[in-house]
Amino acid sequence: MANLNIKSIKENTYDAIVIGSGMSGGWAAKELTEKGLKTLVLERGKEVNHIKDYPTTNKMPWEFEHRGNIPEAIQKENPVVSRCYAFREDAQHFFVKDKEHPYVQDKPFDWIRGYQTGGKSLLWARQVQRWSDFDFEGPARDGFAVDWPIRYKDIAPWYSHVEKFIGVSGNRDGLPHLPDGEFLPPFELTAGEKYFKDFLRKNYPEREIIVARCAHITGNEEYYAKQGRTLCQNRTLCQRGCPFGGYFSSNSSTLPWAANTGNLTMRNNAVVHSIIYDDEKEKATGVRVIDAHTKETVEYYAKVIFVNASALNTNLILLNSTSARFPNGLGNDSGVLGKYVAFHNYRAGISGEYEGLKEFTTEGRRPTSGYFPRFRNVYKQETDFLRGYAAGFSAHRAMETDYSGIGEELEKNLTAPPKYGSWRVGSHMMGETIPKEDGRVSLDPNQKDEWGIPLLKVSVDYDQNDEAMIKDYLEQMTEMFEAAGFTNIRTRDDKRAPGLDIHEMGGARMGNDPNTSVLNKWNQMHACPNVYVTDGACMTSTSTQNPSLTYMAFAARAVDHAVKNRG
Repeated sequence: MANLNIKSIKENTYDAIVIGSGMSGGWAAKELTEKGLKTLVLERGKEVNHIKDYPTTNKMPWEFEHRGNIPEAIQKENPVVSRCYAFREDAQHFFVKDKEHPYVQDKPFDWIRGYQTGGKSLLWARQVQRWSDFDFEGPARDGFAVDWPIRYKDIAPWYSHVEKFIGVSGNRDGLPHLPDGEFLPPFELTAGEKYFKDFLRKNYPEREIIVARCAHITGNEEYYAKQGRTLCQNRTLCQRGCPFGGYFSSNSSTLPWAANTGNLTMRNNAVVHSIIYDDEKEKATGVRVIDAHTKETVEYYAKVIFVNASALNTNLILLNSTSARFPNGLGNDSGVLGKYVAFHNYRAGISGEYEGLKEFTTEGRRPTSGYFPRFRNVYKQETDFLRGYAAGFSAHRAMETDYSGIGEELEKNLTAPPKYGSWRVGSHMMGETIPKEDGRVSLDPNQKDEWGIPLLKVSVDYDQNDEAMIKDYLEQMTEMFEAAGFTNIRTRDDKRAPGLDIHEMGGARMGNDPNTSVLNKWNQMHACPNVYVTDGACMTSTSTQNPSLTYMAFAARAVDHAVKNRG
C-alpha cells in the first residue's frame, strides 16, 4: 500500500472508459457523456479534429504530386493496404501502413486499419442497411454458429435512435428482409438502374433493386445544424474527411457532441495493453495503456469499460488481458474468445453493357448506388449452400472523349460537345460467411510489437460454402443480365484474401449460453459484467448487410443498460 500513488489513481479515475474512438466507440462516448458519466476515450492513433485535420479535403486533382496515385515504392512497402480501393494519395494518411503495425498471417488476410481519432469512420463506405429477423434467426435455423440472444424487436428502436442522429438517406421499400428505417430523402436511381428494377419486378418478382441506404444528410438541415453539419454536397471525396459533415463520422458528429457535454476526456497515442482485472473485487477495474511515443505505461480506472477497438484489435486486447481468474483472456471461461471470426465474401463481380435508353444520360455524382437485397434462402433452404448474398448494382453512361489529333485538331476534339457511350452496368457480391471454430485469431507466442504486446495471428479463410455461393451469384447474375438484354457480359472472381471487405466480425460473440459465448444479450461479458463489447467482435453471425449501423445501435443499447444497472 505504501507504494501506491493515491493522488495519481484519483486523477486517472473516470466513471467510464471507452477503448477506441471509431464508429461504435464514438457512439458509446456520446451516450455515456450525455447520461452524465465522466468518460475517458482511449485512441491508439493520432489526433484528428473535424475539418482542421483534413489536409486534402479541398485539393484539386492537379495539386497532388502523383495525380492521386500511390507511388510504386510505397506500394511495394505496403502490399496489404495498397490493395484497398480507398488507399490513394488523397487519403493514405488515414491508413495504417504495413511496416508500422505488423501482424502474422497464418492464412492470407488483408487487415485494413485506421489508427486516428475516428478510426475508419473517416473511411467507411457509409452503407447502412438494417438487419431483420431473417438475419438474427439464421444460426438457429441452420444450426451453424450459436443462436443470437436477441431478435429484431430488441434492436429496432436503437436502429431508429441512431439513424435519426447520424442522418440516413433512403426509401421506404417495404421489404420484410430489409426493414425500413428513419429516412431522409433518397438519392435517385439512374435510368439504367430503374430499367433493371422494373425488369426484375416483371420477371423475377421475388427480387428487388433499391437505392442503397447511406449515412448522408439529404434533408432536415435545422436538426443537423445543431451538430455543426449540413447537407451532403455529392462531392464523393468522402475518404478525405468531409468539411461539411455531410456524411456521418465520429469526428464530425458523436465525438464533438460528447465533448460539448463537458464530460469527455480524449487521450490519443494511447496503445491499450490490457484490461486490469481485480481478483478480489471480481471485476475489471481499469485499463493499462502504453504511450505510443514515450512507451510510458499508465493505468486508468473506471467502474464500466467499453471495448470498441475494432473487431480484431478488441480480440487482441481481451486475449492479452490475463489474470489468475482469466489465464486465457478476459471473460474467456467458454474458451471461444478469438474463435468463430468471419467476414463478408466480396470476391465475385459482373459487368456488362446496355444499348437502350439512349435518350437518358447520367450527370453529376452520387455517394451511393443501387442495392440488390438478399434473395437466396430467405424463406426456405433452396440451394446447396447456407445463408445468402446481397449485391451492389450500378448503371451509368460514360462520356466519350476523342484524344486524337495534334494542335488545332486535338483542341477541336477536346472541346467538342460531349458524347455518351452505351450504358455500363455492374454488380459486386456481398456474401455471408459462416463463423467456424477454426476461423480464429490468437496471440503469437514469440513475436511482439514495439510496445511489447504480442502480435496478432490471423487464421481465417474461405470454405466450400463460400465457393458454392460465388458460383450461384455468378450464375444468377449472368442469367438476369442476359435476360435483361445486357451484352458484353464479363464475370470475375478476383480470388482476394479475406479482409478487403473490411467487415471482420466475431471472436467475442454474443449468445445465451456462457459455455458457448463471451457476451450476453446486452453485449455484456458473462464472466465480467462491467465490461461491454459493442464493435464487430460481438457479432454472432455476419448476415449480408453492411454491419456498421448494427454496431452503433448495439453501442447505444448497451450504454443504456450499463447506466441503468451500474453499481
